[in-house]
Amino acid sequence: MTMKVLYGAGPEDIKSYDTERLRSEFLITGLFAADIVNFTYTHVDRLIVGGAMPVTEPLSFGSGIDIGTPYLLSAREMGIANLGGTGTVNVDGKLFTLQNRDVLYVGRGAREISVASVAADAPARFYMNSVPAGADFPHRLITRAESKPLDLGEARRSNKRRLAMYIHPEVAPSCLLLMGITDLAEGSVWNTMPPHLHERRMEAYCYFDMAGEDRVVHLMGRPEETRHILVADGDVVLSPAWSIHMGAGTGPYAFVWGMTGENQEYNDVAPVALADLK
Repeated sequence: MTMKVLYGAGPEDIKSYDTERLRSEFLITGLFAADIVNFTYTHVDRLIVGGAMPVTEPLSFGSGIDIGTPYLLSAREMGIANLGGTGTVNVDGKLFTLQNRDVLYVGRGAREISVASVAADAPARFYMNSVPAGADFPHRLITRAESKPLDLGEARRSNKRRLAMYIHPEVAPSCLLLMGITDLAEGSVWNTMPPHLHERRMEAYCYFDMAGEDRVVHLMGRPEETRHILVADGDVVLSPAWSIHMGAGTGPYAFVWGMTGENQEYNDVAPVALADLK
């Protein structure tokens, strides 16, 4: 048997992209605006990225009018990570309280979701990833303490970091969504090092806990012809399966990673030698 791979926005396309076009196709900004729910739908594995920062009142969503289904999650699952102050998520009448770096898995079939902050002067920042799902899994809150940590990298190479798995078969199962949070050790600047490709999954990075003046230089593209995007706090970069994804920051930062595709094998990757990057 053979399997031909066809790309939507393929690696050949970005050869002619200037900075503005590259950012418009792969960077999502402005997700966390006060008292607004913002979603972006991408045809890269039909991922939906969302952000909500309730300050003065709860924010509700759940309609599927924009995607042609009765409800947003009629045929989808969702992960909601809290990147701010303590907040609550109400899913069809069931209330969950999320502290900073807690993640809520919302299974297929949820109808009405409402998010709120406990304190207006320390609002929650809810970051969402939603992907198509073909199976039902129960809603589940995964606290920071319940995540599975992996210590990676080396201080001498400035890439020491702790990766925490949340929505993952070893922690909280889902249909196709994987989601976690990576924190860099003090003095380290590089993430996802060494770089790699995972042909069978796409990934989205949401960078956070960054000072206003800092940026992450996010590298993407084919290994032999890389491109870069400058990323600020709260920005999201989409990484198609054909692209590397790695970055270095000018100051401390963390990021949420979300993946979907053909499998949930976290180590199903093709490493790329640093010497092969161009």
